[in-house]
Amino acid sequence: MNQYLSLSPEVQEALSTGKPVVALESTIISHGMPYPQNVETALRVEQTIRDNGAVPATIAIIGGQLKAGCTPEEIEYLGKKGPAVIKASRRDLPVLIARKEDGATTVTTTMIIAAMAGIKIFATGGIGGVHRHAQQTFDISADLDELAQTPVMVICAGAKSILDLGLTLEYLETKGVPVIGYQTNELPAFYTRHSGFEVDYRIDTPEELAAAFKAKIDCGLKGGMLVTNPIPEEYSMPKEVIDCAIDHAIQDMEAAGIHGKQCTPFLLAKVKDLTGGDSLAANIQLVLNNARLAARTARAMCAL
Repeated sequence: MNQYLSLSPEVQEALSTGKPVVALESTIISHGMPYPQNVETALRVEQTIRDNGAVPATIAIIGGQLKAGCTPEEIEYLGKKGPAVIKASRRDLPVLIARKEDGATTVTTTMIIAAMAGIKIFATGGIGGVHRHAQQTFDISADLDELAQTPVMVICAGAKSILDLGLTLEYLETKGVPVIGYQTNELPAFYTRHSGFEVDYRIDTPEELAAAFKAKIDCGLKGGMLVTNPIPEEYSMPKEVIDCAIDHAIQDMEAAGIHGKQCTPFLLAKVKDLTGGDSLAANIQLVLNNARLAARTARAMCAL
């Protein structure tokens, strides 16, 4: 066991006895939503996973320890500390560990720690990707390279719609990452079910998702698998409404000179304000939806 990795007793017991476990990120707690909705949502997501027959493992870095399975008190701590917690990607891990600092895990670091722990399924909101105007800025999320090298299935509602979705798909294709649409042929775009871009394959059941990922692992193929699960129809926002809000948010971000890891938190907060809070409500529902599918897929993996 990695000396820096700490498993909660519940997660340790589940992994040692072959029970299904689902990893969850912590950036959504510290940077994705305001307090107290962030803590309430995190606990609801954990309960949703339990209700669907799996064990949740919220992942974070606390006091330099890589935690796979956070207590409610630790989730509350991260939620209250909010953006003061460092948003930790792969490059940040060694320094945070050495300094015994806290870190909220992105998709990238959640995948890394999940793989260390032996957790194969991870539910999140949306992945990062190629940012708009990346031809000039070279702003490409580390999530994409992590998907190319770390053997974890990531279940999400697509790439965040603040990104360049076409270039994100091209990058994933180059890296050999399969992009699966769950019960859809179209890439969902986080707040909305529609993007206008096609996925690589459509898969309609958790059992087939599990079988495809097991085949990838058994063949020794490097990297993970991206499963895009559309936000439920009743919570999907009209594409034209969300696109308009994103365009305004990007203009404000560029005027403020914001770049790097601060882009996504700024844009999500601005879109929430521009949509009168509708985007936050949609964000919560899509995460719960992904948690349900992840739990069922983790159960199917354990049955193989």
